[in-house]
Amino acid sequence: MKNNLFRLLVGVVLLTSTQSLLAKTYDVNSPNGKLTARIAIEERCQLSILLDGKELMAPSTIGLTIAEGKQPFAHAKVARAKKSKIGEIITSPMYRQPSFQFAANQLDIKLKNGFGLIVLASDEGIAYRFYSTAKGDTYIYSETADYNFGTNRTAWLAYSTNKEKPYAMAFQNIYHHTALGNAQDQVAFLPATVDCGAAKVTLLETDVVSYPGMFVRANGGQLKAEFAPYPKTMDYYRWRGMSYVKETEAYIARHTGAHSYPWRILAVTEDDTQMPVNNLVYALARENKIGATDWIKPGKVAWDWWNDWNLRGVDFVAGINFDTYKYYIDFAAAHGLEYIILDEGWYDSNKANIMQPIEAIRLPELIAYANSKNVGIVLWTVFNVIDEKLETACKHYADMGIKGFKVDFLDRNDQTAFEMVERLAECAARHHLILDLHGIYAPVGLNRTYPNILNYEGVFGMEEVRWTELENNMPLYDVTFPYIRMMAGAVDFTPGAMRNGTKEDWKAIYNKPISMGTRCHQAACYIVHDSPFTMLADSPTNYEDDEPYTQYIASLPTVFDETRILQGKMGEYIVTLRRLGDTWYIAGQTNWDARDLTIDFGFLPEGKSYKAHLLTDGINAHHDAEDYRLSTMDCTSTTQQAIHLAPGGGFVIKLKVEN
Repeated sequence: MKNNLFRLLVGVVLLTSTQSLLAKTYDVNSPNGKLTARIAIEERCQLSILLDGKELMAPSTIGLTIAEGKQPFAHAKVARAKKSKIGEIITSPMYRQPSFQFAANQLDIKLKNGFGLIVLASDEGIAYRFYSTAKGDTYIYSETADYNFGTNRTAWLAYSTNKEKPYAMAFQNIYHHTALGNAQDQVAFLPATVDCGAAKVTLLETDVVSYPGMFVRANGGQLKAEFAPYPKTMDYYRWRGMSYVKETEAYIARHTGAHSYPWRILAVTEDDTQMPVNNLVYALARENKIGATDWIKPGKVAWDWWNDWNLRGVDFVAGINFDTYKYYIDFAAAHGLEYIILDEGWYDSNKANIMQPIEAIRLPELIAYANSKNVGIVLWTVFNVIDEKLETACKHYADMGIKGFKVDFLDRNDQTAFEMVERLAECAARHHLILDLHGIYAPVGLNRTYPNILNYEGVFGMEEVRWTELENNMPLYDVTFPYIRMMAGAVDFTPGAMRNGTKEDWKAIYNKPISMGTRCHQAACYIVHDSPFTMLADSPTNYEDDEPYTQYIASLPTVFDETRILQGKMGEYIVTLRRLGDTWYIAGQTNWDARDLTIDFGFLPEGKSYKAHLLTDGINAHHDAEDYRLSTMDCTSTTQQAIHLAPGGGFVIKLKVEN
């Protein structure tokens, strides 16, 4: 009897296994059971996404095309389909919290032709990646991702700013909110968000290794993937010695041996407040490769370029010289700022020789002075310029006492660009140098693999007010990109403007720039943004003219133990809560609409009294955007506080335990 029962159980197991291998459709459910990724492998490989059993994304073709037009995921035969569970605590230094719990269900579909597909469902969204176990050389001629949302779905798309060469640009543009059926026939860079009614779906990518980044182009109701071709020959612009792609190959990527392709992420958020704290990009990236991170120092930076080296009331000619940077160092030291940056001009960028600083800055003497004040110096350079002398430059400047590099003007995301960035991150880490990456695509998880990458641009940041138009509406952008772009990771927005304009009086001024919105809107950036390496972008003398405000923003940390979004709606406003130790920080921003909010302090521990230090728009901030008010109040977990935000306004509240 026992033997017959054993044979029956074995038969059931074998039958179940055989049926799963013969099946053409596979479902993967998120741990909470709300999300389903459905994969169909027939004539084509198709992915659909369901929320609570209802379709968010209709069946969408995904796959690869390799040499001779072969498509390994079309008419594919499954060799094995294996499900597994993921549950881990991820350590995340310099991220929006030092660690977080990640859980997902995963399906690994291995094909008989040497390729495979991994599909993952977490409570935060769906992700998938292709892989190859083939030996020898593989050339990828295209990757198909025809995400099928429908023509009536609205999307937020940041289009390329280079119509002639759309894959070559700085990845900086406002979001165009449009119905997919009416979208422009242009490529848009990631992240991109689609409103699917019951939830928003945001397209992201992570763990991009020796492969190009994804663009999307609206085509009817679809967002179709496009990729920059593999560079064949390179050339140089005279200005800055920046390299660019002159000719391209017919393929987009090549590799030798087994390879894992990037994770394609479709983050699903039922409430906008879930968007800025989505962790999928970081969670699915490769683990830390550099080991100990205690040498990595986040912080705030006194920056020269945005304020055009303007200093008032000094007895020397301000500019790119020793006396000017000595003043910046003194300002940083007096206000507890960890760094200054020497932006473009400390070496002759037109000669593209990073190893030859100009004499006027007296770099060794400047480093010694900065060290005496406990202020670090970070040097600006161009990606290919440092890459061409990478080991020499990193060792030389690390030995001199430089703390890191701000690297600029990559302006592309083909395979060789990603390889260059990883070379730089690895070499910088070996020499204990931090990195701030500018002129670059949004983060793709490399900051988890190399935590010495503290920040990325890939954002329509404060520098744009030096030359942009009012129609680009930065207060609107400021309450949009934290919901979309910040899902990918930290942003180098470079806030801190001390000249602030209302909608009626703002104008672009290159040498003395003015921010759109209030001074408190600027202050809120330091809490709203994930930005472990962030600027005080204005002139030290402008800050010194308003010490109470300057001391307030200088006291705000750049890394935290906890992050939440208390309130918000994309394109309208955002209220962010962060905690460091037992001190809490709340900040909010609005678009050009004035807004009244009520902040509930129920997040505070019960039974403790706190002193709140409030920085709020002044009563006349609607007329004079520089008007603000500093005040204090006692509060507990039962406190509710009304806050008025002027048009383009903001606020910050710092809550400290009373002794």
